Amino acid sequence: MPKTSETTLEIDLGALEHNYHFLRSRLKPKTMFLAVVKAYAYGSDAVIIAKKLEGLGVDYFAVAYVKEGVALRKAGIEKPILVLHPQVLNFDELIENCLEPSLYSPKVLREFLEAAKRNHQKEYPVHLKFNTGLNRLGFWENDIDYIVELLTGRKELKVASIFSHLAASEDMKEQEFTAQQIKSFKKIAGQVDKKLGFRSFRHLLNTSGILNFPEAQFDMVRSGIGLYGFGNDKEFDAELKPVVALKTIISQMHKIEPHESVGYNRAYTSDRNRITATLPLGHADGIGRQYGNGKAWVNVNGKMAPIIGNVCMDMIMVDVTGIECQEGDEVIIFGEKPNAEEFASFANTISYELITGISQRVTRKLKGH
Repeated sequence: MPKTSETTLEIDLGALEHNYHFLRSRLKPKTMFLAVVKAYAYGSDAVIIAKKLEGLGVDYFAVAYVKEGVALRKAGIEKPILVLHPQVLNFDELIENCLEPSLYSPKVLREFLEAAKRNHQKEYPVHLKFNTGLNRLGFWENDIDYIVELLTGRKELKVASIFSHLAASEDMKEQEFTAQQIKSFKKIAGQVDKKLGFRSFRHLLNTSGILNFPEAQFDMVRSGIGLYGFGNDKEFDAELKPVVALKTIISQMHKIEPHESVGYNRAYTSDRNRITATLPLGHADGIGRQYGNGKAWVNVNGKMAPIIGNVCMDMIMVDVTGIECQEGDEVIIFGEKPNAEEFASFANTISYELITGISQRVTRKLKGH
């Protein structure tokens, strides 16, 4: 691919395809695959990613909020879309766009039942989320009788699936806790099926669950971060390919003399003659101030250059002393070296936070389509 001439988030659809096939290879042939494309497909481009994955044969998509699902429908995505955290305000729009809600509390269930009635729905597909230990969203086991009582005799809704979310599937020190979650989920799903009189499909595993607990894949699995190239484990990271790379250019270079300062608040002072390069991106683009002052490094022509001084809103400065480079040269913020997980670790955070935080003003370009 040609060198970039501006700050660009490069999206590698070949890497996405590779990751999908790797994750699928860990599953039984009949296990359905749900691709999580919330938050602009983890900071990339939800429409581009979803169209590619739909072509590869995923069975379901998931988004966080209704407007994300609506955007996919408007772009022509036809596969079922699960909305993980729907808001009551958007229920009519959800139904209008044939999105499928996660119902996670008695209040939300009642509100959606009324919305379905108001919109003259019959057997509208819904997904019941149960809390088995993450303690974020979800019905409790003791809500089952209330759910069954509320749905019995009503034709508006049809329970398509029962699901839950693992809390620590990436941490093998927490195997006992995860095993308890799996056991609890099996018990809950069995009770719901028995009391409703039919079997809904089940899903529990996230990316780390797919990789570490394949015995609990049930009828479907859900993958987000794995599709984008990270398995929360060095062993699995080696099998996956990063889908996005953030690249920029050198706007200007400066010769800095001893005791000269660089950037706001004079946060960096040179100890000797140095050469700095200014790059056109900053905390408004998703590279926050926590990466400044020598904590993070970027790739300049294969050499690692530290970010010096405070990160500005639209610019960062790096020390390129001893590195062969010139104005206009390409700089890799993260991609393969360093990858997003490595770059995020400079600021004691994770790849999820880094890649989902890349500003929409950064140009997106496709690679490998």
